[in-house]
Amino acid sequence: MGLTIPWRAVAGVALWLFLVLTLALLVQRTTKADSETIRKIVHIGTGNVILLAWWWQVPTWIGIGAAIVAAIVTAVSHWVPLLSVIDSVNRRSWGTFFYAVSIGVLMAWFWPDLQYRYAVLGVLVMGWGDGLAAVVGRRWGKHPYCLAGICKTWEGSLTMAGVAGLLTGCVLGWTPLVLVVALVAAVLEIFSYYGVDNLTVPLATAAVAFWWQQAWLS
Repeated sequence: MGLTIPWRAVAGVALWLFLVLTLALLVQRTTKADSETIRKIVHIGTGNVILLAWWWQVPTWIGIGAAIVAAIVTAVSHWVPLLSVIDSVNRRSWGTFFYAVSIGVLMAWFWPDLQYRYAVLGVLVMGWGDGLAAVVGRRWGKHPYCLAGICKTWEGSLTMAGVAGLLTGCVLGWTPLVLVVALVAAVLEIFSYYGVDNLTVPLATAAVAFWWQQAWLS
């Protein structure tokens, strides 16, 4: 039996990604926003695609396939300017690549068992938490600290923790898990060598939330 393609869902997701990239290009061309701000617009905007996938019950194979394509494109863009609005050629960070990989892994892990909320939480914590933490840290961060050769600001880290906690409460309920996920996300976001936090934060927050819920409900 052939695979059924939910064309409405696919078209909706594609349209959303198109609108996010279009917005980023408009901001890039009409304002003085720096490249990091443009990347964060894309970072936050594309993360929300997981909500559309959840709403429309996008099949696992489509989600994984799209993540693989995105990972390949973002990897190639390090040497060929395919996505100049997101990555510059020879940019040291592999954040966008890891971001795509993490979405694929989370969908492969939680989608088949209909445990959508955990995948959604992991992606949203990375998208909104990391995105807003970077914006707050760069614009309003006045209290820097350095750990293992990486420098952050307390304002940015607290933003990451706050957003992660808020999202956990909204998605899974207001239990002590909120504080646990907030702490895990904030700590892992510190260690952002080559953008690896785009992989560790979503996977770890989803895993911690899943295991906590299993223990809590058992």
